[in-house]
Amino acid sequence: MHELRHGMYNLHQQAAKYHDLAARAHRTAAEHNEKGDNENGDWHMERALEHSQRAYKLAREAHSKSGRMETFS
Repeated sequence: MHELRHGMYNLHQQAAKYHDLAARAHRTAAEHNEKGDNENGDWHMERALEHSQRAYKLAREAHSKSGRMETFS
């Protein structure tokens, strides 16, 4: 049980990390696009999408594991 909880915590932490990376890449993409540097803006937007998709998968995995935990009565 403890290992399952620890694993879920790690999944949530990883998901949060990738959400942060996605947000940072998205801001950087916007900065490049505002300067007319669309090539670099597009590159950063692709990284933002990749990070966001990874975060979603990790969060979904953590959620599916949380449904298997026993409740305390």
